[in-house]
Amino acid sequence: MPLFNISDLRAALRPSQRLLGLDPGSRTIGVALSDVGLMLASPHTALKRTKLSLIAAEISKIARAQDVGGLVVGLPLSLDGGFGPAAQAARDWTLNLSDLTGLPAAMWDERLSSSAVNRFLIAEADMTRQRREAVVDRMAAAYILQAALDASIPPDEQDDEIANS
Repeated sequence: MPLFNISDLRAALRPSQRLLGLDPGSRTIGVALSDVGLMLASPHTALKRTKLSLIAAEISKIARAQDVGGLVVGLPLSLDGGFGPAAQAARDWTLNLSDLTGLPAAMWDERLSSSAVNRFLIAEADMTRQRREAVVDRMAAAYILQAALDASIPPDEQDDEIANS
């Protein structure tokens, strides 16, 4: 299954379908869910990084239970925006995951998402390091998914959002 851009992925969803955001780390994969209106991303869970077939089975299970129509996966671009080995590995992983789950996928720049979430958790939530480790992956997934949702609001909905503010 080819990768989509976020706007095309959003447009391909059936009404009330959600998007699943993923932040694939070396040890865990953060998971976030959008609401059915595709306006808000919320942390959902974290999965242990294991064989891709096992991860795909877990993601498929979540997708069925939550009526998920597509995936938004973090893309680890270099700080200068370059597409290095980590980004290529993430792209390959995403294509394979999309094939195994049958869900279309888009990738979204994840640069500094974990850093931003950690700064927030330290400054605003005053969390200990141990507690941060338990939530940072799924919050980073929500951060990535929220950025993708915000960037892909259809023009007609943007007009409505401006009028209501």
